[in-house]
Amino acid sequence: MWDKNRFDYTKFMKEADDILKQLTNKNYQPVYFLQGEESYFIDAISDWIEKNVLSEADKGFNQTILYGKEVDVNTILQNARRFPMMSEKQVVIVKEAQEIKDLGKESGQEALLKYIENPLTSTILVFAHKHKKIDGRIALGKMLAKKTIFLTTKRLYDNQVPDWINTFVQSKGYKINAKASNLVASSVGTNLGNVANELSKIFINLKNGEEINELHVEKNIGASKDYNVFELNNAILTKDILKANKIIQYFDKNQKSGPLVVVVSNIFNTFCKLLLVHQTADKSDANLASKLGVVPFFVKDYKNAASKYSLSACVKIISYIREADAKSKGVNTGNATDFEISKELIFKILHS
Repeated sequence: MWDKNRFDYTKFMKEADDILKQLTNKNYQPVYFLQGEESYFIDAISDWIEKNVLSEADKGFNQTILYGKEVDVNTILQNARRFPMMSEKQVVIVKEAQEIKDLGKESGQEALLKYIENPLTSTILVFAHKHKKIDGRIALGKMLAKKTIFLTTKRLYDNQVPDWINTFVQSKGYKINAKASNLVASSVGTNLGNVANELSKIFINLKNGEEINELHVEKNIGASKDYNVFELNNAILTKDILKANKIIQYFDKNQKSGPLVVVVSNIFNTFCKLLLVHQTADKSDANLASKLGVVPFFVKDYKNAASKYSLSACVKIISYIREADAKSKGVNTGNATDFEISKELIFKILHS
C-alpha cells in the first residue's frame, strides 16, 4: 500500500543507468556486486557484460558463467584469479549469487574480502545476487559498498510503475499515453521483467516513434481497456455507481483481471492521494502532480474527486479500505468471497 515516505526509486535507477553508460564506454571495473529485490536492473547489467565485453571468439576461453548453488567462494575466486588467454580481459559471472554455499559464513566472507581488497584487474567479476541483500553493517557489506561497483535495487511500488513504463518505452523509441501506461501497470504488476516482456509484444507491431494506446494493450497483453483496476479507480473518483459495479462483476468472472488484493491496494492509493489534495495548500496542477506522484494529465481527476469526497469522507473511507484489506488477508472474513468483500467496499465508498 502507498505511503508518502516511500523510497525515491529514481536514485537506484540512475545508478543502474550510470553503470550501463560506463560499460558502454568500456570503462570496466574489476568487481560488480548487484543485489536486491528487483532483478530487472541486475539482469540488465549482467546480461550486457555477458553479451558485449568480449568478442565471440574470446568468450570460449575467457568467459565463465557460474551458478551460486553449484559453487563456493573459493571456486569463484580461483576462476577470477586466472589470467585471460590472448585477450585483455576475462569475464566471470556468478548468477543466482544469493545461493553461494558459504557467502553467509565467515570463511567465505573473509576470502571474498581479501580478493576485493586486491582484485585482478584483468578480470571482470560479476555477482548477480537477486532478491536478497548483504548486511551493510558487516565487514563484507562495507567493503563491497566501498571497493566495488555496488548496486542495491528495490521493487517498485504500484504507483511508481507507470513512470518507469514511460521511461522504458521512450528508451525503445516509442511513446505511450497515460491511460495505456496505467493499464499496463495495473494488469501486469510491479515485476519489471514481466512488464518489459509484455511491452515487447506490443513493440513488434509498431513503427518507430508510434504511440501505444489502450487498444494496443488490450490486443497484445489481453487486459480489457474497459474493465480493469485503473477504470475502477476512475469510476470511484467520478462516483459512477453503475460503471463501478459492472467492473466488480467482471472481476468476479475474470479474477485474474482484478485480484482483491490489487483492487484494495489501488483504491487505498487513490484515497491517500485525495487526502493529499485536501491537505495541500498550493493546489496548482504542477504542485499537485509532484505531491501525488502522477502526470499532470490526471490532476484534474483528483481535483474533481476531492469535491465529491470531503476530507472527513476520505478518512472514513480509509478505515473501510483497511477493513477490506484485513479481510483480503483472511482476517474476520465471515466466509465472505472476494467478490462480496469488494462489492461491500465499493458500496460503502460510493455512498460516503
